[in-house]
Amino acid sequence: MQIKFGTDGWRGVIARDFTFDNLSIVAQATMDYLNREGLGDKGLVIGFDRRFLSRDFARRVAEIAAGNGIRVRLTDGYSPTPAVSWAVRESGAGAGVMITASHNPPEYNGFKLKEAFGGSARPATTTVLEEIVAFNSTNNRRVVSRPFDEAQAKGLIEQFDPCEGYFRQIGRYVDLELIAKSGIPAVVDPMYGAGSGFIPRLLPGVAEIHNDENPCFGGRPPEPIGAHLTELSTLLKSGRYKVGLALDGDADRIGAVDENGEFFSSHCIFTVILRHLIEHKRLRGGVVKTVSTTRMIDLLAQKYNLPLFETPIGFKHICELMLSGDILMGGEESGGLGVKGHIPERDGILLGLLLLEAVAVSGKGLRRLLDETMDEIGRFFYRRIDRRIEDSDKEQLIARLNAQPPAEIDGRLVAATNFSDGFKFIFENGDWLLIRPSGTEPVLRLYSEAGTPEQVDRLLRAAGMIAGA
Repeated sequence: MQIKFGTDGWRGVIARDFTFDNLSIVAQATMDYLNREGLGDKGLVIGFDRRFLSRDFARRVAEIAAGNGIRVRLTDGYSPTPAVSWAVRESGAGAGVMITASHNPPEYNGFKLKEAFGGSARPATTTVLEEIVAFNSTNNRRVVSRPFDEAQAKGLIEQFDPCEGYFRQIGRYVDLELIAKSGIPAVVDPMYGAGSGFIPRLLPGVAEIHNDENPCFGGRPPEPIGAHLTELSTLLKSGRYKVGLALDGDADRIGAVDENGEFFSSHCIFTVILRHLIEHKRLRGGVVKTVSTTRMIDLLAQKYNLPLFETPIGFKHICELMLSGDILMGGEESGGLGVKGHIPERDGILLGLLLLEAVAVSGKGLRRLLDETMDEIGRFFYRRIDRRIEDSDKEQLIARLNAQPPAEIDGRLVAATNFSDGFKFIFENGDWLLIRPSGTEPVLRLYSEAGTPEQVDRLLRAAGMIAGA
């Protein structure tokens, strides 16, 4: 069996790729790795989201951990990924496993590995796991497990509520009392996912929609992008609320809607929170962004004289920099953002609360805060298009762009390129275009940022012609 870890974990279509048998193989390899590295004795934290069969998949991983002599702390119900990650770090566990496919469509499920520091498994770790899976398959390694009830009776599996410690950490980081006193009318859309109920528990009075259990996520992927947040936008346009927050399927990503009912992208969120951390929390440190993230971050880092780093897509790359240096904030276009003084991990709940804190401190709406920054550094517009692409076409496109990248696009000379993750073309004035095949889905992603919406559209049309999509 060939298992490949993508930007964050292994994912597959339920009953086709993500089966109990395949999960058992991956879980056995994980336990082999933990025991080999001396981490098994520290125990394993396991959590799960609200997807189809997630609880049962999590119990299966727990059985295999117990069969390999590893004590398990299993969440007693669905849980956000950042709460599980925090529990790993707080409890001193050897690792954590989160059963989730994050923002992927409802037919997917997945296996995220969290290392002892409370963040996504680093590329070096997932490479070793892939090698162990391949070795075990070749050598017919037996999956060793212990029945759940028996393991629980012997104390090898313990169920716990991950929210107690996580909520304490949130309360240390964000001034919840200030937000509550400000009386900001806010509404949260957890998109039927594992973040349902969490922000209202921290801030009673905050409204919530789409919080019932629905493994089909209302018929759309639980990804907090503008096209999926029409109901949230309608609520903001009604005037009843001033801030709208949205979480993805496992609540490690954040999206928002501003006081005008307009989608407030992760680029905008990153920009507002970075400035809030610097100016109001008086924090300093380096800034990390992925190749598909806005230039506004470059300009803010320059304004405040902060080191700037650019990485491939995937928070695991940001995590490595957060572990090795003094990083204030790191983020990616998909809504994954992490901050200093927490865990080196995406946390949609914490970042949503930081947005509310920024509004409470300033007394200004999200759009106004962003406009004030753009008045200083310039106007930026951004759009992403996703197109389905077959694997064979994807491979041909990659080969063609590697061999003959265009020197001119839409009549504009390419001033610089970055092919660290996909194919990024940068123009003289800073506008850019990125053509990137997804690492987890049969999807081609086209991204562009420019000084006008019209220029963004022109570049995206040109990208479609280049890609033949």
